[in-house]
This record gives sequence, structure tokens and C-alpha cells, in this order.
Amino acid sequence: MRLDDYIEELEPDEEAERRRLAKEKSYAITDHLEDFERRFDDATSGETLVGSTAPSIFVGRSNYPDIPVGLLSPVGDEGAATEYVTDGDWYQQGYAINDVLQRRTGLLNSSKRANVDSPSIASRLTPSVHDTWDGFVGVQREIAIADRPVDLEIGLDDTPDLGLDAGTDVATPRGPRATARNAELRENPYVPRPVKKTLEDDDWQAEGAMTYLYRRGFDVYDINSILSAGALGQTKQRRLVPTRWSITAVDDTVGKYLRGRIRNAPSIDEVQVWANEYMGNRYWVVLAPGSWEFELVEMKAPGSIWNPNPNDDVWLQSASEGYEGRSSYVEETAGAYYAARLGVLEYLESIGRQAKCLVLREVSDDYWAPVGVWQVRESVRNAFDGEYGEAETFHKGVAEVATQLPVSYARLQRKSELAAGLQSNLNAFSNLE
Repeated sequence: MRLDDYIEELEPDEEAERRRLAKEKSYAITDHLEDFERRFDDATSGETLVGSTAPSIFVGRSNYPDIPVGLLSPVGDEGAATEYVTDGDWYQQGYAINDVLQRRTGLLNSSKRANVDSPSIASRLTPSVHDTWDGFVGVQREIAIADRPVDLEIGLDDTPDLGLDAGTDVATPRGPRATARNAELRENPYVPRPVKKTLEDDDWQAEGAMTYLYRRGFDVYDINSILSAGALGQTKQRRLVPTRWSITAVDDTVGKYLRGRIRNAPSIDEVQVWANEYMGNRYWVVLAPGSWEFELVEMKAPGSIWNPNPNDDVWLQSASEGYEGRSSYVEETAGAYYAARLGVLEYLESIGRQAKCLVLREVSDDYWAPVGVWQVRESVRNAFDGEYGEAETFHKGVAEVATQLPVSYARLQRKSELAAGLQSNLNAFSNLE
């Protein structure tokens, strides 16, 4: 489909989606805390949270290396525990911002302090994390490696703090918190065979174990929890990894694996433009013939939570890599870079091709609360469904897309290395076929 026709067809649906997002925009999420407090009172017996089900874990990074480690449990809604697990299903279900925040604020984070190398900060003579399968850290690990939510009892040292933690662009928002005294499993979790294999191999480095699990059908969400709990890597080097860091580490590691898979693949033979919009974020993915290159450009609207002054200009930032990848962490666009890159590489690997890729992310003021970097990953992954627009050249494609952006084409070129420097057309790559 011609790119101009493709863009024209997108406009009605996108405008309808904008109206829907604006209509649902609400800060009434705090009303859910009263209901949570009532359910919490019903679920506690003394200082024990009974009949709880933990679908996921959280590892913080404050005061590193003595960090908070937590069990996340949907108090009073144990039967729907799987619906509280952050993964790609949230996109498929069409969750809006309110839906995500309701689930995040409905999870009690029962946490203790632990050293990343040792389960207790009281004594450095305690067993290291790789030896720990009991106590609070051991229970947390059992939950991380299990194939489904696990029933448990949690002993609490205090009543929960019902204040909200909105999170960041990478970390998912978190709900009420309480200090845990202990935790005990009420069942024997089932651990999938591939996970057992990674645990039993003493010499398997974390990167290899991550790609092995990915190749065996585990999504990055599952791998992230296992890595965060200190259950991947060479045995004596295993340690707790803060959730925010493990999310990016898994996206980066799997992305490098996929980049290796397409390294010698033939190039695509046309300029393709794909688009998607979700939760007030609009994505344009421009693929061009040639060897692998990648760039993410983010545009954040004034009045949004990342660019709060309504009188400011659009916030613009970018990061990129060439054929050999990056040698340093992306500071500018942080976890969004690795999440978007993963979605592109998964698509290219699925068709057995490589390409130069420019991802343009526009964050509007409809994105009124952060839900986590998962929405970047899923939005780019799902951008490749359906049809795409074709352009004669990369520059013509980007120039036409720029008419839909909140910044001019000239300003985009000043920020984007690919938009400024790629001067290719289809004939220039005919020898790659």
C-alpha cells in the first residue's frame, strides 16, 4: 500500500482512539485504596496474611546492595492472580491506563531487606544467594521460577502503607507496601524442565541461560523474574537483581541474540512504514533496505508527566546503534530503547531479513500516568500486524511521516542520525538480494 494511502487510512481510527483515551482519563485511581483496605482487613488474621497467592516478585534498588525484596499478592482476589501479572496479555486484552493502575494498586508488596549476595544483612557469614532455598528470599525464588501463581502465608510486621508509588518510565507502578516478617509456601510449586536445567548447570553464564529460556518459549517477562530472583548465571555469581535493571538486561540480552540471528540474513527490499498507537503513545517504525542499524527517537509532549510545563517545547531525545551494536548503556531513552529494539528484531528474525530501522515514539498528554516499559515493547511488537505503507526512499518515507509528528522534519533530522544521514534507495541495495 502506498504510504500516503496508509497514513490516510490510519487517521480516523487514531482520532477515535484519542477521543476514547481522553474520555477515560481519570485520576480517581486512589478510590480503589479504600476497597483494598477493606479486603486487606478481611484477609488478615492477626499479623498473618492467610490464603494469599503471589503471581510475581519485586526487587528494589534503594540502598543497593542492601535492597528491598518483595512478594506481590492480589489481596482478596486470589482467584484472578494471573490477571495481575504484567505481560503481553495486557496489550491483547486492550488494557487502558486505569486498568493497569487498578491491578498495580491492588497488589500488596510484602517486603524485607536483603543483601544482593546474601539473604540476610545481619551477618555476612550467612549462605550466599545461590545456596538459598529457604527463608524469605528462598520463597521469593520459588515464586519466580514457578509456572503459575503460588499459594503462601505471609507474616507481617506492620499494617500496610497505603500510599501509591507511581513508578517510572521503566518500573511498573506499585501499590500498598508492608514489611514482612516471614513467608511460607502452602504448596509445592511446579518448575518447568528448562528452568530446572538452567538452575542445575553450575557453569552456565546468565546470558546463555536467558537465551536458552527464550528459545524454549519463555517470554522476556518470565525470564526477567527468574533473573531478578538471583536464579540465573554461574552458581557462585548468582545474586539478586533489581527489577528495573533486570527488565533492561533481559531485553538487551535477547535483543543481542536476535541480532546475531539476522546478522547474515538478506536485506528487506523495500521501504516499509508501520504504525501503532496505544495508551496515548503513537509509534512509527520505518524499515529500509541495508544492514542492521537501529535508532529510537522519542518526542514527549508539553503537559505530559515527563515534560510537565505546558509552555515548553516538545522534549526530543534519541539513541542509536550500528551493525555491531552498542558498547555502552543507553542513558537518553533508557529501557524504552531496548524494549523497542526487541520488538523490531523479533519481527525481522521471524521473516529472516535484516534492515535499517528508525522507531519514532510520540508521547502525548493522554499518557497521563506511567504504566511501565512493557507498553513500549508490546506496542512495537504489535505494530507489525496488518498492512504497512510503502515509500520510494527512506527519506521520502520519513518526510511523509513527519507531517504527522509534533516536530518538523528539519528538527527531526537535527536529532536523528538515520533521518539525517541515510541517503539510500532501492537500487542501491539490489546487490543484496
